[in-house]
Amino acid sequence: MAEQATDTQPEVPAELPRQQTETVELDSPIQRGKTPITEIHVRKPKSGALRGVALTDVLQMDVAALTKVLPRITEPALTEAEIRDMDPADLVQLGGVVAGFLLPRKARESND
Repeated sequence: MAEQATDTQPEVPAELPRQQTETVELDSPIQRGKTPITEIHVRKPKSGALRGVALTDVLQMDVAALTKVLPRITEPALTEAEIRDMDPADLVQLGGVVAGFLLPRKARESND
C-alpha cells in the first residue's frame, strides 16, 4: 500500500491587520498629575465605539458626540473631563481625525 506524501510544514498564522491610527500633537498639552500629555494616538473606531452617538454628529464634530467617542479610541485614553477642558483647537484636530476615519476610502483618496 503506497503512503501519501503529507506536507509537514507548520501553518504560519496570518498577520492580524494593523489598526489604523493617527497621532495628533496637541497645541496645549493636557496635564495629568505630574505628566504632561503632548500627543494623542487616535484609533479608527469600530462600530461599537460609536454606540450612543449619531454618525452625523461625529462627522459634524459635535462636542457632545466627540466627548463620548474620544475616550474609547484614544491612547492615552482621554477622560470626558479632559476633553471638556481641552483647548478648542486641539478638539478640532482630534475631531477632524475621527471624521476623516468615517469617510469612505474613495472620498479620502480624492482629497489627497
